[in-house]
Amino acid sequence: MSTRPASALMVARAMAWAEVQGEARVNPCGGDARRRLRCRDVTTLGTVSGTTGVFIAFEGGEGAGKSSRARTLAQRLRAGGHEVVLTHEPGDTRIGPQVRHIVLDVSSEGLDPRAEALLYSADRAEHVGSVVRPALDRGAVVVTDRYVDSSLAYQGVGRGLGVDAIVRLSAFATGGLVPHLTVVLDVPASIGRSRLAGPADRLEGEPDAFHERVRQAFLDLAAASPHRYLVVDATLPVEHVDAAVLDRVKELGLP
Repeated sequence: MSTRPASALMVARAMAWAEVQGEARVNPCGGDARRRLRCRDVTTLGTVSGTTGVFIAFEGGEGAGKSSRARTLAQRLRAGGHEVVLTHEPGDTRIGPQVRHIVLDVSSEGLDPRAEALLYSADRAEHVGSVVRPALDRGAVVVTDRYVDSSLAYQGVGRGLGVDAIVRLSAFATGGLVPHLTVVLDVPASIGRSRLAGPADRLEGEPDAFHERVRQAFLDLAAASPHRYLVVDATLPVEHVDAAVLDRVKELGLP
């Protein structure tokens, strides 16, 4: 349950819907990007209603261990007899590899942040339409490495495009599809980037200040909707991280 007063929660939800529909005129949340994130309950962008599956997203900064922890969870769920679709963004669609190359390759240095946001959203629209939604509709568990929160954090806050613009764009791209659970693997930027192997891609190569803004954005999103998020200290041993994730997943009726 959210710890915010009911009236504040209702205002945030009403404003989120109004903004998505293009009807907002005044934003009572106001303030800087961090305050706006804390005021927003992003579950108001949509739901997973109409599906019979379970949707779980892993989020966090560079080097947090999202891919590994998502893979481990998928293995545990499959061992429990569930159909699991393990996927990622960007790149896990027909157009995905091309989009991934554009947004991450260092040859795209100088790409306009708006173009970057649109490319991620195009990949996400195809991802939801061709991978995520069909799997949920047939009752599968979908575990994704990155989803909408990455755009809110990286483009909305990190690039300074604004949370509201990315909320509207993401709602359009996904048809309002929101995960049942989002796991945020939290790690200081300097530690996360020290874990990376090989040359840095275009986003990994951004300075620590950029990645700390992104990190804080993920934490603020989680604080706004604690009922839909799990924040785990990703500096802990992986067994502890996996155990915390599995305990929360069990609350969804899995495995």
